[in-house]
Amino acid sequence: MTDLKQFYANWNYPTNVRQGLGRISKLPQYCKELGMKAPLLMTDPGLVNLPIIINAHANCIEQGLRCEIFSEVVSNPTDKNVNEGAAAYHAGNHDGVIAFGGGSAIDAAKAIALLVGQEGALWEYEDVGSNWRKIDGDKMAPVIAVPTTSGTGSEVGRASVITDPVTHVKRIIFHPNMMPAIVILDAELTVGLPEKLTAATGMDAFSHALEAFCANYYHPMAEGIAIEAIRLIKLYLPRATVDGSDLEARAQVMVASTMGATAFQRGLGGMHALAHSLGALYNSHHGLLNAILMPYVLKANRDEIEERIARLARYLELDDPTFDGFLNWVVALREQLGIPHSLSAVDIDTEQAEKVGEMAVKDSCAGGNPIQFNASQYREIFVSAVEGNL
Repeated sequence: MTDLKQFYANWNYPTNVRQGLGRISKLPQYCKELGMKAPLLMTDPGLVNLPIIINAHANCIEQGLRCEIFSEVVSNPTDKNVNEGAAAYHAGNHDGVIAFGGGSAIDAAKAIALLVGQEGALWEYEDVGSNWRKIDGDKMAPVIAVPTTSGTGSEVGRASVITDPVTHVKRIIFHPNMMPAIVILDAELTVGLPEKLTAATGMDAFSHALEAFCANYYHPMAEGIAIEAIRLIKLYLPRATVDGSDLEARAQVMVASTMGATAFQRGLGGMHALAHSLGALYNSHHGLLNAILMPYVLKANRDEIEERIARLARYLELDDPTFDGFLNWVVALREQLGIPHSLSAVDIDTEQAEKVGEMAVKDSCAGGNPIQFNASQYREIFVSAVEGNL
């Protein structure tokens, strides 16, 4: 096993990252570095009564911080969650946010930190046109992000994905200052994550890196980060899934997740365009949707990505370094991790196929796809994924 001391480090890309086993013990110190005296710790109902939250909260109190907890964040958070969190922030006279949990909790917390300093309603700041310029970035609350899963990479993102329950659309709230000021990457916090969630969140990280690698925008630095993130996923996600106590594997997958989200500055694509639509319609797990959709979208994009996927396959040292070899490896990896082959396995049918196609083509991620699919083509990909027709 690799010496785990190498996983204790600080770096400043794309923000201030404090990585290492046990780094959560420094949470009060990091709050004070940002001038926080009364942080609001935001998490979800599934974590709020677990030791990782109880201990972190107690540590903040013992170190003289007036720390309170807000845990009303659902999977696929809504504007209601954000509005309630902002109200709790103001009611408690807080001065900063600790975003503690998976992607949903961190996305909601970042949106709350933005909203508490603004006069308008949340949807006024949706990432459409130049809406982000309406935001007073100086009045946003500082954020410390503490991920407890390795998938979304929301801890290094400048945006939050929030569900509009009225229109059943996932909307993106964006501002450059939404990037958390400090990120704590402590792999020990992921040890209790169940096998199925480890697999699904890890495949979410894979989808970020893979779509960033395939995106039709020019960003060579992001491309380099993406391929190394995929290599780490290849080597360590199966290990982390089989043995949740494997701290080396957990640490490497956590880093790969952060890298994937850093890489998708280059863009995402059809996997996410469809996954966002399905998540809003069916409230399904985002990472699992990306994992199921992955080979179907890859196949649909083949004409534009075959050469670069073969290059990626060579970097990964696959036995068959071709597009087909890579696609077969993806399918085998999903099977190894217990990921279903079709969307029908997670109770999604084709009844809303037309709507899915229409929603996907309008999703902000669709612009990064190597081929600009129309609604009918997205519908066809979706139907194939439901039926398992690869």
